[in-house]
Amino acid sequence: MGAFIGRQRELQSLTKELGRIQADAGNAKPGRCILVRGRRRVGKSRLIEHFCMQAGVPYVYFTASQQGQRELTYFSEEVLQSGLARRDVFSGVIPQTWDAALRLLATALDDVAPTVVVIDEFPYMIDRDPTIEATFQKQWDRVLSNKAVLLIVVGSDLAMMESLNTHGRAFFQRGTEMVIPALSPKETAIIVNATSAADAFDAHLLTGGLPLNCAEWPAGLTMWEYLEEALSEPTSALIVSAERVLAAEFPVEAQARSVLSQIGSGETSFSKIGRAAGGLQSASLHRSLDVLEKKRIIAKVKPLSVRTSKEPRYRVTDPYLRFWLHFIGPHLVEIERGRGDRVLARMQRDWTTWRGRAIEPVIREALMRLSPIAGLPPADVVGGYWTRTNVPEIDIIGADTGPVADRIAYAGTIKWLDTQPITQSDVNELVRTVIDVPGASDNTPLIAVSRNGVTATGSLAVAFGPDDLIEAW
Repeated sequence: MGAFIGRQRELQSLTKELGRIQADAGNAKPGRCILVRGRRRVGKSRLIEHFCMQAGVPYVYFTASQQGQRELTYFSEEVLQSGLARRDVFSGVIPQTWDAALRLLATALDDVAPTVVVIDEFPYMIDRDPTIEATFQKQWDRVLSNKAVLLIVVGSDLAMMESLNTHGRAFFQRGTEMVIPALSPKETAIIVNATSAADAFDAHLLTGGLPLNCAEWPAGLTMWEYLEEALSEPTSALIVSAERVLAAEFPVEAQARSVLSQIGSGETSFSKIGRAAGGLQSASLHRSLDVLEKKRIIAKVKPLSVRTSKEPRYRVTDPYLRFWLHFIGPHLVEIERGRGDRVLARMQRDWTTWRGRAIEPVIREALMRLSPIAGLPPADVVGGYWTRTNVPEIDIIGADTGPVADRIAYAGTIKWLDTQPITQSDVNELVRTVIDVPGASDNTPLIAVSRNGVTATGSLAVAFGPDDLIEAW
């Protein structure tokens, strides 16, 4: 394994939970449970494995599969290969049910010395047997929580994992939730050896902060050199990661994948997505969009102002998947027949235009993370504003709440080009159009975000560049 980078906050949280178990050892119900969720290939399993190896206590790490015919056999084998105090109770024994397996696991655990038990890909188990959730809850309440055990339940189905701890579900108030995000632009920069904050954002847009994608980037290569190398190898992580995610998320929903492809190619409105997907009927399109939203693959975003809007846009939430759907997915055949050079040429031609849109949600997240910002009113929500005709269209709106705000804090423009700064003409255009945003006025503070500086001298309250934004992480 390569060097483990980042995730310090998550490692500290896991270590703190284990410390609480150690402090409570010998008391009634010292056990603790953590429900971990995050996108596929975001590094959840690597993080948990790293924690287990560093914790210095016995652990069992079991990963469920989509087949599951011999799952209880595999679980027994994992326990026997672990360092559990009484693991021999599984010797020659294959439990026939998860109820029996968890009861036997409890007898294998030490009563005082802490142990970590990991159940990875838990949603696969629920898909096969919806009663498994109640089985785990019963055995947790009856025997496992009486042990000095840290039970870590991991899953990539974000909606399902999020629902586990809701009212009426078996794990309600039994587990602490932990969300594992992709690596931040700053962490991405460390792995790919980016030489500037601007390059770090470029790397983040095409790798999505996924550890496998980042780790594949050879030290010392520029973005275009890395892309040339990755596109020449059809099995590179940059090529295959998205396809594997989509195959796992949508094994049978071909229509949802088709709709996603249209959103990834740049269509954002309901009507345009439907037409691009072959003239889908409204009901069918709604079903596909609902599937994509529930899986957190896309987000439905509304204009931010003090007025309710009926003009939502749809966007792919993951930067890497957004990149893949636009540049790679439609051209896999070319890559497979050794013509990655054609795909690269297309990227070089369209990169600046695509990047200008793709960077916007990253910039808005950075501004939210930086809040409160000196010189600006506080803003808990940062979005954009548009109308059906895109007149006006404002890149940045900061507000107190959303999607319907009580107060507009500031408005701004983004110009993310390699050589052109934001000029006074750009700022004048912002001044002219911002008054058309419901809730904004002549006195609304204005900001500018640029990859290549700002030459405007008047009307701006604050200007941001890549070095400013990356400090949000």
